[in-house]
Parts: sequence; structure tokens; C-alpha cells
Amino acid sequence: MLAIPELAMPRTRKVTTVCNGKREAWTDYEEAKAYFLELMMSTEGEEHDRAECVYIQLLHGLEECSDEDE
Repeated sequence: MLAIPELAMPRTRKVTTVCNGKREAWTDYEEAKAYFLELMMSTEGEEHDRAECVYIQLLHGLEECSDEDE
């Protein structure tokens, strides 16, 4: 067992997102979350679904988030 719980460890501030075929490297995790939240709230249909998929992955703390089915 870890001495420090995994959730208490600081996350890396860097994240890579892939949305609608566009790969983007972010140096600020919170900035990426804010961007995809705003994109999700301001779009409809397929674009909304893609942004929502990436946003949910960001909420879970993944270092690479994509709207593509793997």
C-alpha cells in the first residue's frame, strides 16, 4: 500500500487532448477543462458530444483525452 494515497498525489499539469481530429498539448490542466466545458456548453449535436467525451476524461484526471473510439 502506498504511504500517500494516489488521489492525494499532485497530478501533472500537462494534458493532451484529441477532439474532432485536432491534437492539442496543454500545459495547464485547468485551462483545458475550462475550454472543453465552455465548448460543451456552447455547442449542440455531435460537436457537443465530442467535447463532453473529452471533458469527462479530463474530470477523471487522464493525461491523454480523446473523443475517438479506441
